[in-house]
Amino acid sequence: MHQTFTKKDIEKLNIQGLDIIEVQKQIDRFKTGFPFLEIINYATNDKGITVLSPEEADIYINIWDGYSRSGHSVVKFVPASGAASRMFKDLFEFLQRKSESPDNDSISIFFDNIRAFAFFDDLNSACVSKKGEDVESLILHGRYKDVLEVLLLKNGLNYGGLPKGLLKFHAYENCNRTPVEEHLVEGALYAKSNDGGVTLHFTVSPEHRQLFKELISTVSDSYERAFGVKFDISFSEQKKKTDTIAVDDNNEPFRDGEDLLFRPGGHGALIENLNDLSADIIFIKNIDNVVPDKFKDEEAYYKKMLAGYLVDVQSRIFGYLKLINSGVYSREELLEILYFLQDKLNVKNPDTKYLEDAELVLYLQKKLNRPIRVCGMVKNVGEAGGGPFFAVNEDGTVSLQILESSQIDLDDPRKKDLFVKGTHFNPVDVVCGVKDFNGEKFDLITFIDENTGFISKKTKEGRALKALELPGLWNGAMSDWNTVFVEVPLSTFNPVKSVNDLLRKEHRS
Repeated sequence: MHQTFTKKDIEKLNIQGLDIIEVQKQIDRFKTGFPFLEIINYATNDKGITVLSPEEADIYINIWDGYSRSGHSVVKFVPASGAASRMFKDLFEFLQRKSESPDNDSISIFFDNIRAFAFFDDLNSACVSKKGEDVESLILHGRYKDVLEVLLLKNGLNYGGLPKGLLKFHAYENCNRTPVEEHLVEGALYAKSNDGGVTLHFTVSPEHRQLFKELISTVSDSYERAFGVKFDISFSEQKKKTDTIAVDDNNEPFRDGEDLLFRPGGHGALIENLNDLSADIIFIKNIDNVVPDKFKDEEAYYKKMLAGYLVDVQSRIFGYLKLINSGVYSREELLEILYFLQDKLNVKNPDTKYLEDAELVLYLQKKLNRPIRVCGMVKNVGEAGGGPFFAVNEDGTVSLQILESSQIDLDDPRKKDLFVKGTHFNPVDVVCGVKDFNGEKFDLITFIDENTGFISKKTKEGRALKALELPGLWNGAMSDWNTVFVEVPLSTFNPVKSVNDLLRKEHRS
């Protein structure tokens, strides 16, 4: 049964850039849910995750250095939207409690180390301005919550309302840097073109776009001089047409008054933003996974290794596709291509042994002529999030996928066992090749698996609702890409989920 929409509803749909058919599909999805993916096994160092020796890593770094100096276009894509409120969850909760003094380890650690944070000087000045005393004086008088109000709320530094990219993460002798600045420096180290150009693209929230632009305009000249580069920096926002309708517990459209409620479609919506970029190679890295300069050489080393590995694999794919397109090839050459698909790209098809040569050629063309991503994988240390698995695709083939726990039927003992035993974790360390062997850009939208997504429970003003997230950017949105996993050390994964993470040695300069 299809939903009935009012004239006002349809006007809102038009504003969102959605049509009734699309919204009806979303409502139907709430009713049916998303199917679990069939997993065959988790990827390991023995099968599915490549481990490179130092000598091999150096070879791929040299490949990348040569490629990046040869006139190819490179972009660093950084998802940076959303407020940092979750980073200060414990501090916000303390503000709401009756206790006036630190009442758990997290709060005590924060105040005991408050001078170590890169934002301390700004906080200290703001406390003097807003509260009439410096931070240490306020703490001495038991006014802990006054300090937090200045740090987190709008009439102070507003760190609870700003995105992570604009917060001061790392302290240096002569300056303190935000994640945005650290990404500029990173770009200069591994994404520089032969003419010294470094191109970065940040996805931001509309309300923060101007703040990002102001920061970039303030700092970019000094970093260009320091690293001998020229930055080309652009921004985009998550498109309104990727917002999804919210429903109530009965799967009826949730209304805010008389208006339909739409919510952002999750990071999977950013495939649209990625698709708008035109580049030969695109690096993807989250905004909060940055380190100070003393750790950057190691980080850049592994980024260049992944990129060189991608360039090498992609060049072999391009060579095979040109051979197939020439129409002049032997049975032995077709088998060589098939073995490459199976062994290097980990794409398995039990039916290939039954295919005639003409059918095999079509199969190889289809599987090779796709976007490709090389994803760094770290050893599993219990982090929440996705991991590398062999999964069954809609066409019956098996390939490598990054899957979240919600995509796996954990009520099935065998699959739960596979999920629990997974040896590696996805740190969102991705290098992408998005052009075909003729140099034409792929339409990335056509490679999304629409049957992968997430339904979550939320509230609005105390009312329960269900929200729909689109297939995740590195999950379903890249489901039909060629995927290669390469192990990288845990030292390359340093996200900041909580403010106290900034006290770890990896974030101390």
